[in-house]
Amino acid sequence: MKNLTVRNTEKEILDNLSCFGEPVRQNLKELDIINTLLGGNSVSIDALKKVVARSTQNTWKIADIGCGSGELMREMNNALTQKKCKGIFTGFDANPFIVDYANDHCKAEENIAIKTLNVISDAFPEHYDIVHASLFLHHFTEKELIVLLQKISAHTTKAIIINDLHRHPLAYYSIKILTSLFSKSHMVKHDAALSVAKGFTQKEWRAIFVKAGFTTWTMKWVWAFRHEIILYPIAKT
Repeated sequence: MKNLTVRNTEKEILDNLSCFGEPVRQNLKELDIINTLLGGNSVSIDALKKVVARSTQNTWKIADIGCGSGELMREMNNALTQKKCKGIFTGFDANPFIVDYANDHCKAEENIAIKTLNVISDAFPEHYDIVHASLFLHHFTEKELIVLLQKISAHTTKAIIINDLHRHPLAYYSIKILTSLFSKSHMVKHDAALSVAKGFTQKEWRAIFVKAGFTTWTMKWVWAFRHEIILYPIAKT
């Protein structure tokens, strides 16, 4: 039985920023399918709608860090259009191959651009109304996360949306079985269960937010084993 009482810090295959080619392409395709079928993308859409509902503005400048294929930006864009709002999206990923893949995947969307950026070592180029991170922040250590969230907060005016995994035995073994049966990707088979083992509990998230200096957020558990978090920027002094 896997010990999930302590968070796993092992690196995922996709953490290798130089990986490229068909294995990465297959991984991105399958992740989009998994996130659609298991309802993961809807977590981000729900949080986005909540943030938009709190404001009267019609145009939203949104950054998606660790954006992967860019599919979630397309869905968020559609959600804003339904609300008669306009989104201006910039996706960021540190892997140049993934950036090229995402730009091709989103080429029909004139208001979506994807750029290469390492959010840990590189400076944020602009300020955004919303910074969004889906299945991304569990890749970092607690120390890295505290610094990163402070950095993001300094470049965010409205909200930080976090959609990430709840570390739980049922989630771990379920995704391990599902990917072993249906996935054609070695990366997915390896990284999917490991991602769950690297996820945070709500108690752990709260401790990170407090250490980073945040005072206001909402957080709820969502099926299938996700946390939907809306984190409000640290007040400027």
